[in-house]
Amino acid sequence: MESNGKGVSIDGVILPFETGEIDFGEPRTNGQHSFYQLIHQGRVIPCEFIGVMKSQQPVYLKGEVVSNHDELMSNFFAQPDALAYGKHPEQLKKENVPEHLITHKTFSGNRPSLSLLLPSLNAYNIGQLLAIYEHRIAVEGFVWGINSFDQWGVELGKSLASQVRKQLNASRTKGQPIEGFNYSTTTLLTKYLEATKDIPADLPTLLPQI
Repeated sequence: MESNGKGVSIDGVILPFETGEIDFGEPRTNGQHSFYQLIHQGRVIPCEFIGVMKSQQPVYLKGEVVSNHDELMSNFFAQPDALAYGKHPEQLKKENVPEHLITHKTFSGNRPSLSLLLPSLNAYNIGQLLAIYEHRIAVEGFVWGINSFDQWGVELGKSLASQVRKQLNASRTKGQPIEGFNYSTTTLLTKYLEATKDIPADLPTLLPQI
C-alpha cells in the first residue's frame, strides 16, 4: 500500500490519476464480523480469499457435521459465490421473505473476488504468496510510471517525530514549555505530559524475572 501511494511520476510530474491501493483483511471468519457487510452491499471492493487445503491441526468434535477446518473452508467457498451471484428480489419472494425485508436482503452480486488455494501452510507456500503480491506491486508501479521503492511521506513523518521526541525529552528533564507545534498538537502533547508526569524520565528498563 505504502510503496505505490504516489502523487508524482518517477520523473517528478504530477499524476492526473490516483495511484495505490488499500489492503486490509482478517484471518478465517473474523472478517464476517467486521467488514463483509461492506463488501456485500457497500462500495465495490475486489476481494481475495486465501484458503489452505490441509489443516495443520484438524479438530473433529463429536456431533459436528464436519471438522473445524472444513467448517472454515465452507465459508471460504461460499462467500465468493455470494459476492458473485448475490440474491435478487424474485428469489426472496419465493422464500416468503417479508416484503419490508426484501430490499435489506437484496444483494446485487457481480462483485469481483479471487480465490487462492494453497496446498498447505508452510514457508515455501507463504513465500510464493508474498512473491505474488510483491510482483503485483512492482507491475502496478511500472504501469503508473512511479517509483515503488521510495517513501517520502514516511520520511516526513519520521522527521516530525524527531521534533516531538526532542520536545518530550526537554519537557520531562528540564521542564521546558511546548513550542513550535500547531495548536492541536500542542494541546495533545500538554495533556499527554500532564497525564504521565509521575513517570520518571529515567525509568530503568524492567527485565522479566526468570
